[in-house]
Amino acid sequence: MSTYETDFYGWATEQANLLKSGRYGELDTANLLEEIEGMGKSEKRALESRLAVLLQHLLKWQYQPARRGKSWELTIKEQRLRIEKILRDNPSLKRQLDPCLADAYEFAIIQAAQETGFDETTFPNTCPWQLQQILNNDFLPL
Repeated sequence: MSTYETDFYGWATEQANLLKSGRYGELDTANLLEEIEGMGKSEKRALESRLAVLLQHLLKWQYQPARRGKSWELTIKEQRLRIEKILRDNPSLKRQLDPCLADAYEFAIIQAAQETGFDETTFPNTCPWQLQQILNNDFLPL
């Protein structure tokens, strides 16, 4: 059994040391590739998750005007900042924004319906805002 399965931190440290010393033939390439691919997917999932929370709060903002408050406004602001940071740290994810937005909106509808008590059909089937609006710090739906 390899250290990959029994001590991930030890395995990662060992792989880093092998890379640093140029001992490429000793690398656990199969598991390294799997981990690197997983890291990319993880960043994309984080972006999608942040977009879903942002969209959920934008939906609540639009569909529950009587419940608008500082908490929702700050959550919207926070998610925009977190998305900005993810994109700054991973600029190639900008190419994934449109597909992430579509997927995130599906989750946002479900989450907004859970929190508002509204039926899912209350909300549009597709995102009613452009990506530029969603990420704009000055935008709040009416």
